Parts: sequence; structure tokens; C-alpha cells
Amino acid sequence: MLRHLGIRRTYGHNVKIAAMLSLVAGFVNAAGFLAFAVLTTNVTGHVALFAERLVMKDWETARVIALWMSLFLAGAFSSSLIINTIGRNQRFSYVIPLLVESLVLLLVALLGYRFDQSLLARELFAGSLLFVMGIQNAMVSLVSGAEVRTTHLTGTFTDLGIELAQWIRPGQQEKAYLTAKLKLRVTIIACFLSGALAGAYLFRYCSYRAFLFPLGLLSFTLTYDVFRIRAKRYYRRLHFRLLKK
Repeated sequence: MLRHLGIRRTYGHNVKIAAMLSLVAGFVNAAGFLAFAVLTTNVTGHVALFAERLVMKDWETARVIALWMSLFLAGAFSSSLIINTIGRNQRFSYVIPLLVESLVLLLVALLGYRFDQSLLARELFAGSLLFVMGIQNAMVSLVSGAEVRTTHLTGTFTDLGIELAQWIRPGQQEKAYLTAKLKLRVTIIACFLSGALAGAYLFRYCSYRAFLFPLGLLSFTLTYDVFRIRAKRYYRRLHFRLLKK
């Protein structure tokens, strides 16, 4: 899912990572909004709110919003720096970014309730979620060769509209290629929406412990390739022994 990079990466790998991490992003977006009244997976809405607060001369709120936008940028910067320092073609260059994201989700799940509805929660916890969503977005973009975005849907819907128009055009020679692209876009949208629904539902009943769910998804993402390879090796050895008998 994540260990294959460059020419070794296939369409199937991108679909898998798109599905898994779009679920995470959708969940964080919905649960983060319910927990902190802040959209925590993108900065588009924050830019408009930042401008509005500046016009209203609400300097304190503008400062907080600027902090959130900066943290998303810092997350993307950190992710890119880590991956490029280790080496983009190294199989496990993505491990550190995902571990950082997992740690933040664990802290929100375990400590978020202690600061419920406080200013610190909005600044610290909401900001930390924006930071790790920046990490995730940059990591997925680098690993997938800029084919997948998981933390927001504006670009995905735009690409979907463009590719749909191309797909229905008479005499289209690249229909199979466009069909594959459309399936990828629909996968991202469907999984983001599913994650958002799960986030809204679970936060309603589990409060901050709901953030353990995306943590579980990230843990599965981290271990998927390792366990899959070991399972294949075990199967091959077992198959070889049976053939020898």
C-alpha cells in the first residue's frame, strides 16, 4: 500500500491508500468539528474566516486562525522534509509521519476530555489535528506521485468533473484510463464521506475516545505491507512443503 514507490507503484496501491487514509481524514474532519468546532483537515475555510476577523479587528481570533493555517503548513513541510531526507525511494520513509499522526490522535483520544470546550483545546488540540492532516496530505501526495489527496475534496470534485466530461466525449480513445481515474476519485469521495459519518456517529456516543478509531486505521495501514509479505512467504513455504510431500 505504502512501501511501493516510483515505477513499482500501481493503480491498486493508490486505490488502497486513498480508501484507508480518506476514511481517516473524513473521520478527523467530522469528529474534530464536533469536539472543537473547527474544521481540521483543510485551510480553505480558515482563510475566509481569517480575512473576516481581520476586517472586524478581532485580532485574537485572527491570531488563532493564523496559527491553525501555519500548523497545517508546518505539517506538510515536516512530512516532506522527513521523507526527502530519508529518501523518497526508501520503502519505509512514510513510517515516521504516520507514527507522529498516530501519536497525536492518541493524545487527543486520551486527554481531549480534560480540556473540553476550553480555549486551550481549540488552540492546542484543533491545531495539532491540522498539523497531522498536513503531514498526511503531503505524505500521500509524495508516495502516490501526486495522484491522491485525502484531506479535502475540492480538488477531487474538480478532477472528477473534468474527467467525467472527457469520459462522455464521443470517440474518446482513453476510456479505460479515464475509467480508472474516475474510480479513484469516487473511492476518495465515498471513503471521506463514510469516515465523516463514522466520526459524527462515534463521537456522539464515545466522545474523545472515538479518535481511537482512526488510530486503529493508521495502525493497520502501517502494518499491512509487513503482514501481507509475511503471509505470502508463509503460504509459499507451506505450498512448497506440500508439493515435496
